[in-house]
This record gives sequence, C-alpha cells and structure tokens, in this order.
Amino acid sequence: EEPTVVLRVEGGDRDVVGYARDGDDACVTMLRIRDGKLLAREHRFLENIEGEPDPAVLAAYLAASYPAMPERARELFLPFDFDDRGLLEESVPDSRMSVPQRGPRRELVDLAAQNARHLLEELKLSSLESEERAGEPVYDLQRELGLERLPRTIVCFDISTAQGTDTVGSAVWFENGRPKRGEYRKFRVKTVEGSDDFASMREVVTRYFTRRMADERPSPELVVIDGGRGQLSAAHEAMASLGLGESPLISLAKKEEEVFVWGRTESVRISRRSPALRLLQQARDEAHRFAVTYNRKRRSMRTVTSELLQIRGVGPTKRRQLIQTFGSLEGVRQAPPEKIAELPGWTVAGAEKLLAQLRVSGFGAPDSGSETSTALDG
Repeated sequence: EEPTVVLRVEGGDRDVVGYARDGDDACVTMLRIRDGKLLAREHRFLENIEGEPDPAVLAAYLAASYPAMPERARELFLPFDFDDRGLLEESVPDSRMSVPQRGPRRELVDLAAQNARHLLEELKLSSLESEERAGEPVYDLQRELGLERLPRTIVCFDISTAQGTDTVGSAVWFENGRPKRGEYRKFRVKTVEGSDDFASMREVVTRYFTRRMADERPSPELVVIDGGRGQLSAAHEAMASLGLGESPLISLAKKEEEVFVWGRTESVRISRRSPALRLLQQARDEAHRFAVTYNRKRRSMRTVTSELLQIRGVGPTKRRQLIQTFGSLEGVRQAPPEKIAELPGWTVAGAEKLLAQLRVSGFGAPDSGSETSTALDG
C-alpha cells in the first residue's frame, strides 16, 4: 500500500480498479478514495498468465482479494466486465460494482489504468536490467567467486622471461569488464637473477602497488595473477607487506583453467562457457601478450645495441638514435640510406657504410615475433 493524497474527486467513498497487461504479466491497481480524497494506491503484479484472457485474470484476482479487503467502499469501479461478476457481487453485498463508460467516473478508471501501466513498465524495465546485469561478466564473476564487492576494476599480472634473461612483468587494467590501456604498466625486473617466477612476481607486485599508493590512486577491486599457487603466494606476500593482505586476490592456472582464491584450500572450477571465466581469460591473455611484447622489445634492443657496438663509428648517441627511430636491428637494415642520413650526425655515405657492414656481418635477421608497445615503464 502506498499512502498518498494527489487529487480530490466528486462523490464519497469509492474503490477504483485499474488493469494493464504486457505479454504474460499484468498489473492490477486499486485506488482507494475516501471522502472525495485519494488516500491510497495498492497494486499487485500477476505473472505467468499465458493463455488466460484479461476478464478471467481480473475476475480471479478480485475474487481472491477484494472480499477479504478491510474497509471496502460502497462503490467499486471496474475497467471492464467479466463473466463471474455476479458471484463476486454476492460475496460483497455491501459494495455496488459498475463499469463506467464516460465522464468523471471513467476518468478515475483511466487514471487507475495509467498507474497500472506505469508500474508494469517499471517492473519490466527492472527485470530487464536485472537480466542484463546478471549476464555481465563482472556480476557473474562476483557470484562465481563469492566476492563481497563487485569487481568493477581488475588488475592482472604476468611475468615473461627468455631463459632467465630480460625478465619483465606486466600489469593490465580492466574496468567494467573492458581493458583500459591507459592504465597498463610494464616492469623490467631488477632484483632477480636468472629464472625465478615467484621472486619476479613478488618484485613486480610490490613495485606496482608501492607506486600506486604513493600516487594516492585507488586499488583495484580484484587482483588476478597469471599462474598457480606459487605465484599467488608470492603476490600475496608482496601485498601483505604493503598492508593490502586482505584485498581480493586470485590466480588463474593455464592448464586446467583452475582459479585459486587466496585464503581457500580448494580451487574454483568455473564453467568454460561462463562469462566470468571468459573475462578472467581475457585479462590473463592480455597481461601475457603485453609482457611478451615487452620482453621481445627488450631482447631486440639488447641485440641492436650489442651488434651496433661492433660497428666502428657508431657511438652511444648514434645507437640511441637508430634504436629510437627504427625500433629494431631489422628496421635499421631495411632503412634507406637517405632516411638514416636525416638523423643528426649522419650522412648518406655514413649510412651506406653502416648498411654494408650489417650485410657483410649478417646482422639484422628478421624477428617474426617482434611487437611494439606504448605503455610506460613502471
């Protein structure tokens, strides 16, 4: 019941029924008018009425509810007639029923119907939004993992190395289930010797959150680690050292797509058709791609530098120019002499000499797996 006083009408006490239907759902409203004032509006949603005609639906509702209603008015206005009206009148002999066709009484029935349509539209809209929301990956992920907060913001970490050299890490940011590339960060691992995924993960996570806290930026609502329990433990150790040990933290293992949740002994198996798992896979794969891209770039730069060091007349400044302009040793080898000569300190003759030495030495073999990356180094 919704108490309200919205208008005055002529006459005394009346109950006015409104009716609206959309497919298998209907809404019945009851305007309760006392002493010429609209004092209350009641409503009831009727669902799953497939195949039932409107008169039968309304008759069944009124037969079940109106006789038991306290303080019935002496007049009951109906939107349309129905076969069992006589039986209903017998059950409430103190109320006279009618179906107004025109004038102020019909306007009251139309007002009640308008209320019913509005309420039914609200119900349909909220149901649609609920269904859409339930299908969104972030809501699905919250349910699957039993998270207290909706993970609208997610950061995912990965480590990439080439036989223990050029080890790098990546952090990719997802917001409302979509990548936000302006928040991507990459890291050159500085404190770990050789191949040690756990130590590398510990360093990268520590550096990421240390910087984020220093910049007073909000923490993600879910942290995802590419790996198994070992990587998960390393990440938690890093976060706990910064006072973030209670933050939601999970890892996704590639082989069986198991989800390990920090603080739980058993892994979580999410259906491979679930939007939640697809979101985690997308974040994991994007972090992996971003880390591998940076690792390849690091190796390419190191190769360019080492090879150019062996060419006489190419000092640190010129090496830096070549790397920044052409990106890789193959890029230098493919560049026209005139393009190289546009750089400060270079001439066409010097460029031709450089390219000749690269050809003779066999440097600059193409790297079919090279990629470029634009995010800032963390």
